[in-house]
Amino acid sequence: MKLIIKRFEELSADELYRILKVRFEIFVIEQECIYPEIDGNDQHSYHVYLEDDTGIKAYLRVVDRGISHEEVSIGRVLTTERGIGLGNRILSEGIRVARERMNADKIVIEAQSYAKEYYEKFGFRQVSEEYVEDGIPHMQMILE
Repeated sequence: MKLIIKRFEELSADELYRILKVRFEIFVIEQECIYPEIDGNDQHSYHVYLEDDTGIKAYLRVVDRGISHEEVSIGRVLTTERGIGLGNRILSEGIRVARERMNADKIVIEAQSYAKEYYEKFGFRQVSEEYVEDGIPHMQMILE
């Protein structure tokens, strides 16, 4: 499995297509949620993903501070195969990118509420009340 870390402007058209396709498959089709998937933040992000010969297996983006939050943020976290450690690996890589490449001392994530305990294992803590975004319960969490 290959790890790829690229800024938006470094992505080829084919890479961007594969990223948007897998995000749409997970967040729109699988979660049955119509929302603005292409939100203008991709151009201000590192795109971090794991892929093999069959395609993207895990993905997230690390968004520059001041774009969606005052601090660096991680979003669009997904895996296409669950229960085999890909989520742990991609989130660890995302945190590393935020700290090493973006000098983040704080990292914000808008977590789906069901995943709260998962993110807590990485040191994130809840900093907001639960709220509904695009029909799905979320909460803001921060890693310091």
